Amino acid sequence: MLDDLNILIVEDEALLAIDLSMTLEDEGATIAGPCMTLDAALEAQAGAKLDAAVLDVDLRGQAVFPLADRLKADGTPFVFHTGRANLAELRARYGIDVPILMKPSRPSDVVDGLTQAVHRPIA
Repeated sequence: MLDDLNILIVEDEALLAIDLSMTLEDEGATIAGPCMTLDAALEAQAGAKLDAAVLDVDLRGQAVFPLADRLKADGTPFVFHTGRANLAELRARYGIDVPILMKPSRPSDVVDGLTQAVHRPIA
């Protein structure tokens, strides 16, 4: 389903980052990261050709928005995967087309959200 896609994972919980990586690799993706800090994620994004990203909104108190803004500007699809987010703020800032997955989520929900993001027409 995600064959040959290079997907950046930004998640500050190590076990969850590993689980996400394994899930997406099982679907045929190559993983960039996982990155546990905003600085590491920005560096990874700058140095890679990404097809999509999974973004935790709150990285130990630091919002992932600078990275999400860069991905959006580059036309790189992404999904938010979060347990602590203001959904209204995310919708206002990134629109209704960016999937928001609330933790805990099933692995299939992450795969479905990424598939939806990657295959959505660019506005």
